[in-house]
Amino acid sequence: MQFSAGQIAEFLHGEVDGNAQVLVFDVCKIEEGKLGMLGFLSNPKYTEHLYTTAASVVIVEKGFTATRPIPKHVTLIRVSDPRAAFSKLLEMHDAHQYEKKGYEQPSYISPKATIGKDVYIGTFTHVGDGVVIGDRVKILPNCTIGDGVRIGDGTRIHANVAIYNKSVLGANCIIHSGTVIGADGFGFTINAKGEQEKIPQIGNVVIEDDVEIGANCTIDRATLGSTFIRKGAKLDNLIQVGHNAEIGEHTVVVSQTGIAGSSRIGKFCMIGGQVGIAGHLTIGDRVKVAAQSGIGSNILDDAIVQGSPAFAIGDYKRSYVLFRNLPELKKQIDGLNATQRASRKTTDEHG
Repeated sequence: MQFSAGQIAEFLHGEVDGNAQVLVFDVCKIEEGKLGMLGFLSNPKYTEHLYTTAASVVIVEKGFTATRPIPKHVTLIRVSDPRAAFSKLLEMHDAHQYEKKGYEQPSYISPKATIGKDVYIGTFTHVGDGVVIGDRVKILPNCTIGDGVRIGDGTRIHANVAIYNKSVLGANCIIHSGTVIGADGFGFTINAKGEQEKIPQIGNVVIEDDVEIGANCTIDRATLGSTFIRKGAKLDNLIQVGHNAEIGEHTVVVSQTGIAGSSRIGKFCMIGGQVGIAGHLTIGDRVKVAAQSGIGSNILDDAIVQGSPAFAIGDYKRSYVLFRNLPELKKQIDGLNATQRASRKTTDEHG
């Protein structure tokens, strides 16, 4: 689809500086612009690219003043916040990619499933008995939607996602490729022979509204009850969430983090990459955990921790300075010891 600079300016509540009729069909970085594309300028260090860009339209801040002539083919759209305006356009552009409706074949949709309006179901997708799918849901090819799954309005499920039976997904969620929701929790008990016996995992996973889960994540169903991903939480790629765990509202978890079963993470937390969180712990609200930290005990609200095992980040940094200086400190200690030995030897010889 094509839009004129005038249409875009109206959508963004901006002002056109140039040709309001010029058409664009795609977005771009300002330094990689081509005719028919739209870029933006918010960081001053990219200003030089404005004077050489081939893009047809560039979004700039309302008060921007050029220091030399801008190419004649470039039309400016002046807005209060170029980055926010461009983000709004990207959101619209992204949504446009997923406007498909209807059911592609071959696919299987159980006659016992309930499907809302304007739904898209891609090829080689299986929709089981008792599934309830809301309006405007997009399920891309090769997905498995198990019996009794519920999916809220406007949710998008990318290709090759498996959602086990009884899982619940809220509205406007995004689930990326390769993710598995509702696999059995890792629950075993040792029998009289010392062997591991499986404990049936009969709970489910509940994902609330506006959650985004990256590619190749695994979220285990609860043994009993539910594993919860609360409203607005964002999970990066390659994350493991154990059975009966809970991730609080608007918490962000970065790639390769593992969260063991029955741990509770509060609201508005930030968990760095490759963090390991042991089971049955409670992490408070607004906690920040630095990358590669190991969490083995409860953490109170608003704490910032680092290390393995993790502790207060200020103490960690002071300790790390000492750790880095250990070779020099050892050299000094060895020197003092050598001096003391030499002194004792001299004393003994002249004793």
